[in-house]
Amino acid sequence: MHIRHLEHFLAVAESGSFSRAAEKLFLTQSALSRSIQALEMEIDGKLLDRIGKRNELTPLGRHFVERASRIVLEASELKRATELMRNADAGAMRIGLGSGPGAILMVPLLSEMAVHHPKVRVRLVRGPTELQLVHLRERQLDALVVDMRVLSPDEDLSIEPVAEMAGGWIVRAGHPLLARQSVTLADVQRYPIASTPLSTEVARVLMDQYGAAANPARLLTMESEDVRGMLDVVERTDTILLGVLATARERLAAGALEILPVRPALKATARFAYVTLKGRSEAPVMSLFREFVAQRMVD
Repeated sequence: MHIRHLEHFLAVAESGSFSRAAEKLFLTQSALSRSIQALEMEIDGKLLDRIGKRNELTPLGRHFVERASRIVLEASELKRATELMRNADAGAMRIGLGSGPGAILMVPLLSEMAVHHPKVRVRLVRGPTELQLVHLRERQLDALVVDMRVLSPDEDLSIEPVAEMAGGWIVRAGHPLLARQSVTLADVQRYPIASTPLSTEVARVLMDQYGAAANPARLLTMESEDVRGMLDVVERTDTILLGVLATARERLAAGALEILPVRPALKATARFAYVTLKGRSEAPVMSLFREFVAQRMVD
């Protein structure tokens, strides 16, 4: 049984059309039809009913799809693992980063790779976690580092917790509220408040601590996945950032930004996870990324 025949059958089963499948596979329809016929002859069974211009899976075809998908996937992973072993000294990493991990990891990672591993190709992707999961499942990304709270425990995902990091209120050095001995949420609300999109769990913690006024739908005046951009705004204006303190680590250390001591102190944390597809071979070069994440994703 040829893997290529299975791939051709799966393309037709997915599209429901010989013409669309042939276009996707860069084959003529006649060549694709001969491939499917050869597969049916080999298994001595009919996989597709051709009804006019429509193609429907037979009962055998519906059973065959699941088994064929696993075989094709395993063959693809075997080929990929072989290629990875041949290219262990260089290779590529394709990483999806959530808003917090992006602010913490992106610039340091690119700098590290440029200086110490210049032959490694690095692709970093930002954006909504839902979209990054699609890219991961389509094998356009090798791994994600994202907010653990927005992930569903799907069977095809390997979700490894990597860090729980403190949240807080961040302002520019010299912000008017820093002169106060005690800062309340009412004081904070006199200024623009920025944040990344907050999970339901974090929203609940905010409202438990500060009351209904802390509902993010009412509290936030600026919302963006671009943490570094928001930090720029905070540094230049009286805007207050509600977020993960580690995202401002360098600017806090340099004295450009400061932590605003709002009372009561914020108890919300961010939980980040390393996400991959179960059963997928990992490139040797990805061990560099895992080690880098472990070193950088700390308070």
